Amino acid sequence: MGARLPACAVVRYTDGMATSAVRAGSLLRRVFAPLRVPVAFRLWDGSTVTAGAAGVPAFTVVLPRRRVLRRLLLRPTPLAFGTAWIDGGLDLEGDLFAAMTAGQDLEGLRPSLVLRAAALLEAVRP
Repeated sequence: MGARLPACAVVRYTDGMATSAVRAGSLLRRVFAPLRVPVAFRLWDGSTVTAGAAGVPAFTVVLPRRRVLRRLLLRPTPLAFGTAWIDGGLDLEGDLFAAMTAGQDLEGLRPSLVLRAAALLEAVRP
């Protein structure tokens, strides 16, 4: 019997979920696992990945293009998220205050060297 993922690591696969979205979902769960609030990411192919604390996410980060995710994984900071939002590279749906709490958590987020290397690899893959 396979291991079950915790509720905070659920990926809703769609029939046509791209390999790049599967890899991205795995990285998102690992990079954003330390967040104190649950957060959902909707990827460019429509799939949804949940990361952070267990529970139902109060907001969703919508990533319509893969290249935005690349920038966020390489430098997961509030500034990177804010810049992407201002540039139209991402959208937020749901509770903005919960999103700001997650933003505060991003200040102390320090992905390991292994995670940063994986993000860099994802950034250069087609």
